[in-house]
Amino acid sequence: MQVAMIGTGYVGLVSGACFADFGHVVTCIDKDAGKIERLRSGGIPIYEPGLDVLVARNVAAGRLFFETEAAKAVREADAVFIAVGTPSRRGDGHADLSYVYAAAEEIADLMDGFTVVVTKSTVPVGTGDEIEKIIKARRPDAQFAVVSNPEFLREGAAIEDFKRPDRVVVGLEDERARPVMSELYRPLFLNETPIVFTGRRTSELIKYAANAFLAMKITFINEMADLCEAVGADVQHVARGIGLDGRIGGKFLNAGPGYGGSCFPKDTLALVRTATDFGAPVELIETTVRVNDQRKKAMARKVVQAMGGDVKGKKIGVLGLTFKPNTDDMRDAPSLDIIPALQALGAQVTAFDPEGDKEARHLLPGVDFAADPYAVAKDAEAVVIITEWDQFRALDLDRLKADMTTPLLVDLRNIYKPADMRQEGFQYVSIGRP
Repeated sequence: MQVAMIGTGYVGLVSGACFADFGHVVTCIDKDAGKIERLRSGGIPIYEPGLDVLVARNVAAGRLFFETEAAKAVREADAVFIAVGTPSRRGDGHADLSYVYAAAEEIADLMDGFTVVVTKSTVPVGTGDEIEKIIKARRPDAQFAVVSNPEFLREGAAIEDFKRPDRVVVGLEDERARPVMSELYRPLFLNETPIVFTGRRTSELIKYAANAFLAMKITFINEMADLCEAVGADVQHVARGIGLDGRIGGKFLNAGPGYGGSCFPKDTLALVRTATDFGAPVELIETTVRVNDQRKKAMARKVVQAMGGDVKGKKIGVLGLTFKPNTDDMRDAPSLDIIPALQALGAQVTAFDPEGDKEARHLLPGVDFAADPYAVAKDAEAVVIITEWDQFRALDLDRLKADMTTPLLVDLRNIYKPADMRQEGFQYVSIGRP
């Protein structure tokens, strides 16, 4: 099938490359000429394991193309995907749909023959209705169907998630779109992937409900971690004890400094705003948003407390800046709350992240960036682990300790075992453990 993908950000680029790998002919479109030129020359503007190989393979096979002009690709497409950003709108927290609606207008002007217009971007309930109105207003003669097809991609594991998903959700109001969407995802039938066909508004809400539930699960275990610290219990044992219950499950029960990233912060906030607008407030999600914001700020206080209540003039090393490992995404990362709070109290911060340094330099002024974890530890009075990159899981602890002024490790991801760290001669502070 012929596919046009409007937007070459995280979702658009991964989805486009994976559809091409399924055998479809995909053109990814972006108005950023520099990004398109980079993609054409083999460069990848985001860090996602395996994406460079996937893109190169499908470009070489003649199934994946990159363009700044949408006319030819949209005109020839069986399906046109909208995969542009929907950031939180300044001032009120609603999703900013200006890029989505601009894409809909462009598609309306260019499409030829029956076309399925698919919203891949995360959008509030009713957005598909608005897209349909926009296209009808600009092209009363057009033959088209608007479909919701939300993405459920985890950064760092996006290709696996696309090719072996838990489910594919397709929301439609026009049955003419069903065979097109079925053909697009036909390669997944061999894996017996559940394809959930539902109404368009229901599909839009499924995406928000899924992210909100996972955010709530993270926030729940973080609050349990605080309680564990107060009563002398171990949050990791609590998480395992409840996670073995099939009704609960063990995923997203890792205590830490709070959630961040491109989805959970903006999607929970957008869901709260939508619910309020429709007069059906979601108080659990409202509390989740508030508690998570507070938690990220509280992590700086945890570091200060571990250092005796005063960090003025002290050097602190930080390992990990991105919101999670295996990505270069810094959006709403806990480090963006923790590090400025420590700096405001007079700390001197040196940091290292395997992939996030480039973006972090713009977001964290005054931070010194080191070339490796041991350079971070040099003359530090504390080292703080914020992101659980694999290379931090087996550090040479003797070398780390030798480089530090004070052997204090504040582990906000519970990578190490307290008993092992004591044996190694460290003062060790973690999350929700005695």
